[in-house]
Amino acid sequence: MDVDTDSPVARHTCLKLHVGDGGAADAVVFVKGTWFTSHFQLSITDGLDAWVGDATEAEVRQRAEQWDQPVSEYIAMAELYLGFQQPGSVYRFEDAGNGQKRLSWTFEKLGTKLEWRWKCQPSPNNKQATLAILDFLMDANIRLSEEVISVRQSFDKLKLEAEKCLSQSEKFSNEKLEFESSVYGKFIEVLNSKKAKLRDLRSRSQNTDKSPQDEGDSSDKTETFDEGSADELNK
Repeated sequence: MDVDTDSPVARHTCLKLHVGDGGAADAVVFVKGTWFTSHFQLSITDGLDAWVGDATEAEVRQRAEQWDQPVSEYIAMAELYLGFQQPGSVYRFEDAGNGQKRLSWTFEKLGTKLEWRWKCQPSPNNKQATLAILDFLMDANIRLSEEVISVRQSFDKLKLEAEKCLSQSEKFSNEKLEFESSVYGKFIEVLNSKKAKLRDLRSRSQNTDKSPQDEGDSSDKTETFDEGSADELNK
């Protein structure tokens, strides 16, 4: 399935649709939808024959009223079921007489299984209709391939940038560790130097405190000795 959003007027989808009850014998058809705001067109092929369906504004409005839906909601739901094969929905593409086909699919609403049906007319030119669908699919495949290549290139670029960022992060982390180790080492050296100076100053301070006491003790002894000498002289 491919959605063309280039046109502001119409949207395009193309679905490889399995029709039947889900068995091995299910048929496959390709359904191309062109979606407008108030109507839509279908082109269907099984690879050999082709059919077209034109849901006019009047028909869409009438169907929407029957389902008690706004036209925009009705078209959005039809686009959802014919743009993507919905799990649990049974799709059928059956004969409706005179070469016509009836495309139908089931869905649930409020717990009730319902069915939508649209009658398709034989294409006036099977070959042209089938080729138009194939061309659309090929163009969509080319655009998808280009998008894949672009995404892959973007991914490779992002991966390279991520690897560069990781490498720079590891480099910054190593430089940070080296810087912290260097600063810590210098800090330890300064701290040890400060401690050594403090120990030296403490030692000097202790020596300075002891010196006056020693001098005081010496003075007392001298004075005592001098007094004794004076008494002896007086005798």
